[in-house]
Amino acid sequence: MGTLRSMVTPRTTPRRPDDLTLEVVDLIGSVVARYHEEYEEAAAGHTLTGAQARLLSLLSLEPLPMRKLAQRLKCEPSNVTGIVDRLESRGLVERRPDPADRRVKLAAATAEGRRVARSLQDSLRFAREPLAGLSEAERLALRDALRRMLREG
Repeated sequence: MGTLRSMVTPRTTPRRPDDLTLEVVDLIGSVVARYHEEYEEAAAGHTLTGAQARLLSLLSLEPLPMRKLAQRLKCEPSNVTGIVDRLESRGLVERRPDPADRRVKLAAATAEGRRVARSLQDSLRFAREPLAGLSEAERLALRDALRRMLREG
């Protein structure tokens, strides 16, 4: 039988990240903040809220059920219903039955909604212009590193 000392798991003090890691985390935070600022400005230029613009951008890629929209936007389904209602009243989104399950309603961008979503993307110069200054190899490395971070996080 072991001693009490050998049965107790040692407590480890979390190590402080190195300076490079702290700098990278700070830079990521700055990039995200600038992206959100520019996105909010672009949305306002179309008299949309940031949440409306994000939802419209998602729907410009594919129609989605309300529950999945709520998951992707990390909010309550009732909030998504209100956002879809407002976008629908402007002719940017429509509801349609899901061909796989007619009990489920899909939200889908209309042609005008897809045009507005493209315009929103086109106006986001902050990330696009500096990225264009990187070589293809650098952009691929950055993309791969970001994908890895998302998978492991």
